[in-house]
Amino acid sequence: MSFARQLIFAFSTCLLANPIPALQASSETDQHIQHVISGLVGDVVLKGDEHATHTLAERMKQLNVPGVSIAVIHNGKIEWARGFGVRNNEGAPVGPETMFQAGSISKPLAAMAALRLVQEGKLALDADINTYLTSWKIPSDPIAQGKSITLRELLTHTAGTTVHGFPGYASTDPVPTLVQVLNGEKPANTPAIRSEQPPMKQWKYSGGGYTIMQQALIDVTHERFPKLLHDTVLAPIGMTRSTYEQPLPQALRDNAATPYRADGKPVEGGAHTYPEMAAAGLWTTPTDLAKYVIEVEQSLDGKANHVLNVDMTRQMLTPGMGKWGLGVGIDGADANPYFSHGGANEGFRNNFVANEKSGEGAVVMTNGDNGGGLADEVLRSVAVEYNWPDWRPVVRTAVKVDEKTLAQYAGTYNLAPNFDIVMTVENGKLMTQASGQPKVELYAESESKFFLTVVPVEVEFVRDDQGKVTSIVVHQGGRDMKAPRK
Repeated sequence: MSFARQLIFAFSTCLLANPIPALQASSETDQHIQHVISGLVGDVVLKGDEHATHTLAERMKQLNVPGVSIAVIHNGKIEWARGFGVRNNEGAPVGPETMFQAGSISKPLAAMAALRLVQEGKLALDADINTYLTSWKIPSDPIAQGKSITLRELLTHTAGTTVHGFPGYASTDPVPTLVQVLNGEKPANTPAIRSEQPPMKQWKYSGGGYTIMQQALIDVTHERFPKLLHDTVLAPIGMTRSTYEQPLPQALRDNAATPYRADGKPVEGGAHTYPEMAAAGLWTTPTDLAKYVIEVEQSLDGKANHVLNVDMTRQMLTPGMGKWGLGVGIDGADANPYFSHGGANEGFRNNFVANEKSGEGAVVMTNGDNGGGLADEVLRSVAVEYNWPDWRPVVRTAVKVDEKTLAQYAGTYNLAPNFDIVMTVENGKLMTQASGQPKVELYAESESKFFLTVVPVEVEFVRDDQGKVTSIVVHQGGRDMKAPRK
């Protein structure tokens, strides 16, 4: 994903909740719900302003996100599931049963299907994946330095393969076969999936790697991918409102969410079609994804091994390079880790997080391009309400910088082709606006270092020998990205 996609600059009306709740809530649960939807907060809060929060309705309106669906897992069970806002232009409300495109959250469940085949002896994690591919082979490439690519490497994003993600295909566009996607042949709209570095050189996210895995699963089982996933993962877990069928079958469209752009307009032609099903093709609900989360948590304890046994589940959740397991990201303290994954398709943004040991977790799905930051805000609100050890906002102290100094920072900085960051001073405040994003305030940590509160991003202003500001350095996610002044 490009930095422009990663850098989501996030920022009381009545919530439109589904009138028929999926679960009967107790008065205590009702209080939890109200606290969660009224306690949204950014990644960072200012010291002295720790209790400054927003309502879900406010944030949905500010970010042009029409609908949000949430499921919260507490003590190993789905405590509540609710829909908010609308799923289409006709004003149909989002409910717990409303289906969304999961985006990259398709990957963890597809990985689970692959691990089921490993468990059954039909695949091996550390064998050359080409030994299982029959419809297509990974071409020999000197970049790979003679090293074969394995299923383990594909699942952990360490195979060195290209293509980060997929834009899908509009309803008016021809849809390529999977082999055409793998080869980058028309009508595919992404490059050929090939090696760009030797396996295990470094962690680099690759939807292309999961597309190779998808072809391997098809070749080994001789099954259509949606049927394979239904039979091996979705049905055993009880995910009755989930499918990898692309496009979504007509019979399921009446209660599917319409995707929306950042400006609040529907994605032209509706939901895109993703032949790259393992990487991005799942339609589901937060309730169904919560069932997946609970299955993983309980399988780890040997309590519900409907898909994977204890040993395979433990392997799946063992972090390797890049803190990545076999299909999910792993983070948190070693003694109390959590697993998570986000998802972004055209007009859909989603996230889930779950603690491996405590039986806690939450899933948030949205039908808006600005929904990624919003989903994270909801998860932080859940974390505070349910006293999670992780996912709480960071409290930071801001200092005062005089307006004359701030004025020296005003200007345009080029971070990447067609992606600028504009700095302005307004009413004594330093404001920043990235290409295609809302304008937000920067807070000073020192005279030259600033931070955002809506996302964990820091900005440092760099001067030359004459004291003139020549560039900025953007610090995010362990990366330092320099942007020269234009």
